[in-house]
Amino acid sequence: MVVKAMAGPPAGSPARPNLRHLAVVAEVARRGSAQAAARAAFLSQPAVTQAIAAVERWLGGALFLRSATGMAPLPAALGCLARIERALAELRSAGAGPLLQVPGSTRGLRGLSVAQLEALIAVVEQGGASAAARALGVSRPTLHRATRSLESLAGVALFEQTSFGLTPTREATRLARHAQLAFSELAQARAELAAAAGAEVGRTVVGVMPLARSALVPRALMAFAGRHPAHTVELLDGTYESLLAALRGGRAHVLVGALRDPAPASDVQEEFLFEDPLALVVRARHPLARQRAPGPAAARAPGRAELARYPWIAPRRGSPLRRHYERLFPVDPPAGVIECNSLEVARALLLNSDRVMLASARPAGLELESGLLAVLPHPDGPVARRIGLTLRRGWQPTATQAALIAQLRAEARALA
Repeated sequence: MVVKAMAGPPAGSPARPNLRHLAVVAEVARRGSAQAAARAAFLSQPAVTQAIAAVERWLGGALFLRSATGMAPLPAALGCLARIERALAELRSAGAGPLLQVPGSTRGLRGLSVAQLEALIAVVEQGGASAAARALGVSRPTLHRATRSLESLAGVALFEQTSFGLTPTREATRLARHAQLAFSELAQARAELAAAAGAEVGRTVVGVMPLARSALVPRALMAFAGRHPAHTVELLDGTYESLLAALRGGRAHVLVGALRDPAPASDVQEEFLFEDPLALVVRARHPLARQRAPGPAAARAPGRAELARYPWIAPRRGSPLRRHYERLFPVDPPAGVIECNSLEVARALLLNSDRVMLASARPAGLELESGLLAVLPHPDGPVARRIGLTLRRGWQPTATQAALIAQLRAEARALA
């Protein structure tokens, strides 16, 4: 297993096939022959044959059993073909004007290219044309040609010129998200075909939040790696908002960490794994820690007035942990608060000051077991936050991805 740690969206995927060729392959699978697909797509039979060959080269394997009576999908290719159908459905569900208005047909894809969609995605993700051109490694004129031709095909405004340059419209953002989801399905289509041939390839992008980074995900990956050494796992770090955007856009497959209540969007679903007990964390020689009598049973929970006398490290606003922090001080919060979402920075602040932090009572991540930091009980008694998985509704993992999700669940049960 290859593990890649990233601080942003995953690197660009390999070159993708012609979208019209994919639509032709889907027609052949539905109709059972190249001749019938050629009639439906208004193409010559040699053109259909060439399209199939191009897609099979990209996928690295055969899709159909050729016979005198037609072309039937190979059993090993059924999962791959289903992914191709899902990718095309994502593009057609974007609803961008007349661009994809012919469901179930190749005509709706006429003139649409991967380069155009990649340019659109880059402009949306980078927030402008200049940054998008740099990210793609192309000139601005090349990027503008791709985006303007896409806008002409769509028949709706995808970009607007502002004082900040070329910026995407709401329609552009919608189309970019569906395009990214389509590309994600195509990547999984290749993995499906390879797995059917006995070669384990593919990748899973896991968005990890603080507790998951220090405890759950590393344990799951170590157990998973021995059984799936060829599968790439990419760990995506960042704010919850950026991780959620990556999940909804198909750039991440699963998020692991604190759950939101309610779920943050209708197109995602949350799965509860375990409750993470919360406690107050301070340096070992903190005045509050020195007040404890020897032995863990004698640990005393400090009162709110006592806690308010010390400076604090507070969780980021909007996080589940922040709500627990705000319940500690509903009226007069401490002054001089530092908002921090990094365990490494928080640890340094705790070790070198009398600051207090509300955090997981589990030792992983803050190195509580080293004796440098101490844990004090929560003033309200047992308090916990919910930890789990966040998945995109309708996402269908490959067999290897499903094995990784199962391993995360197993390690969560062990932690619980």
